[in-house]
Amino acid sequence: MTYQEKKSIVSIVSAVIIFVSFSFWMYPQYPIGGVLEDQFLPFWGRFVLLLTLVSIIAHIIISIIFNILFSVTTKEKQPSFEDELDKLIALKANRNSFFIFILGFLSSMTALVISQPLQVMFIILIISGFLADVTGSVTKFYHYRKGV
Repeated sequence: MTYQEKKSIVSIVSAVIIFVSFSFWMYPQYPIGGVLEDQFLPFWGRFVLLLTLVSIIAHIIISIIFNILFSVTTKEKQPSFEDELDKLIALKANRNSFFIFILGFLSSMTALVISQPLQVMFIILIISGFLADVTGSVTKFYHYRKGV
């Protein structure tokens, strides 16, 4: 398996672990009977901001650890350049990732239009962000494995 394939797998697994563990950590903080906006809007705002911050920091730390372990176990360095194939695969992964997020964004706005509670909008946005992250990594893995 190539460096890029291993990195994609690590990215998929870490995204799932980060999202699930963060969600379980935040779940007990959900306001019970949060019917009023002043009770649950701060919760969802905190959830989104903290998830973004935790996810970025965790991905950076996991990437550093992955590169160290890769170098130690294979006695190789990470590739220091990107060729045209790498750039093409990254573009396809970004396209698919953005497509999933835009679908989620439009779905969350549709939920508001059909008078769903605000919690539904936040849940759809959060899940679409997670799925967009996983979709990008899966796309990279697929194209490194099968080609473009």
